[in-house]
Amino acid sequence: MIDISIQKQLGSFRLDVRFRSDRHTTGILGASGSGKSMTLKCIAGIERPDSGHIIINGRTLFSSDERTDLKPQKRRVGYLFQSYALFGAMTVEKNIMAGAKGSRAERRERAAELIRLLELDGLEKKLPQQLSGGQQQRTALARLLASQPEIILLDEAFSALDTPLKERLQYEMLNILSDFDIPAVIVSHDRDEIYKMTEDTVIMHGGRVCAHGDTKELFEHPKELETAKLTGCKNISPAVRTGSRTVYASGWGCSLETSYEVSSTVKFVGIRAHDIEACDGSAVNSVRVTEERTLESPFEVTKILRTDSGGELWRKISRDERLGVFPKTEYVRLPPECLLLLE
Repeated sequence: MIDISIQKQLGSFRLDVRFRSDRHTTGILGASGSGKSMTLKCIAGIERPDSGHIIINGRTLFSSDERTDLKPQKRRVGYLFQSYALFGAMTVEKNIMAGAKGSRAERRERAAELIRLLELDGLEKKLPQQLSGGQQQRTALARLLASQPEIILLDEAFSALDTPLKERLQYEMLNILSDFDIPAVIVSHDRDEIYKMTEDTVIMHGGRVCAHGDTKELFEHPKELETAKLTGCKNISPAVRTGSRTVYASGWGCSLETSYEVSSTVKFVGIRAHDIEACDGSAVNSVRVTEERTLESPFEVTKILRTDSGGELWRKISRDERLGVFPKTEYVRLPPECLLLLE
């Protein structure tokens, strides 16, 4: 169980983070400068909050009320930095031993066990600069596990890796967290990484938590503007409620029916690019558009469309559809069940 409620003033920036999670993997998703890494540093004891509390598995690491502030080495928190922070003059074996406790023989034995478990055999005497990115990450993780942490913090741990290696190491990391039964908090600005690797997600914006819940639920049914943006919604328009199930999207110049009750607090409407459909103009929520540009990737195509009112819509189509011929002017449909009503 993670129970975080911390406040910290940093010049004009204020960090005010509050969330609780009992899931095995918790993600923190946010843009650069939202306070994600600062939150991890406060949990690890690298930074000290001005007030609040940090409780991990019932153990208080920090409490301004109780005047508790455990030193980083007493917190049993494993922190994996983006740079891995390996000791450049130490071999793989010695880096791992540096994280372990006990006699030299006990530390060597622990290092040998982790070298085997993390498939670092044959690399024991190599220095960090002689390792690949994946080998460096596994060495840093082995050193971290040697300290027997109660929780692992991953701070943009995959951001510097190329896509094939990143995907492989994400898979390996999930297996390791499961095998060692250690909860983790994973910080990233990469929504795909958060979606794949976490069960619970905290969305941060401007130093605050703007949404928190089950990862898949947050991605599928975002209720706030920033959550929709951070989870990849390309199409968002200011909206005005015009009925119990209708809104006017001023950015696209059209009235839309929805499948859900429209609250008085709704200020925006969104739709994901994959959910926009081609139509003949007679369907509910059809919008006349002109194609402005096509962006191709190996497995899908993005069509950038302009509505008659000057609004912009991005539509992503599948590999099969991209082979078709698309006229410069067409109608698209914004399905009522796919609309996101946002506060």
